[in-house]
Amino acid sequence: MISSLILNENFSEELENIVKKRLRMSIKEFAKEAGIPQSTLYKLLSGEREPNLSTLRRIAETIVRLTKSSDEFVAVIASRSALNQLTSYELEIEGKKVKVREYPANSFEEAVVSAVRAERDGAKAIVCAPILSPVLEKILNVPIVTIIPRNDLLESIRIAAKKGFSRA
Repeated sequence: MISSLILNENFSEELENIVKKRLRMSIKEFAKEAGIPQSTLYKLLSGEREPNLSTLRRIAETIVRLTKSSDEFVAVIASRSALNQLTSYELEIEGKKVKVREYPANSFEEAVVSAVRAERDGAKAIVCAPILSPVLEKILNVPIVTIIPRNDLLESIRIAAKKGFSRA
């Protein structure tokens, strides 16, 4: 992966592909992980700038570190709007750092495909909506945990009632 990044004539496309598709990170997140200014990374991606040796080292070291540590993660399958509520992609649970990977889906079918992809990617567990979990439990071999949105559900009902009854 690193050699294809360096040897590829189109460094910027290869880097963006690795960050977004392989590591499933935003450019902003990758810049932070690599300790590279976000503006520098965007200049590299736009082709405005060629990487110097120290930047190239940081990029390579970060990719290696993230691909090694990405073996253990929990996948969250949800709509993009729900995933935007995530504020951290690494949580400390019982003294162990656990990575979280997003798998956006906008339909039931996309969610099933995302779940299968997450398992193939090495997810140790999957978090998903109640409507999806019974199906996933039948087809996957990793633990499936259901999101139970009690507080959000009640708040949504309150908002709907206010909007619905205010029209009368």
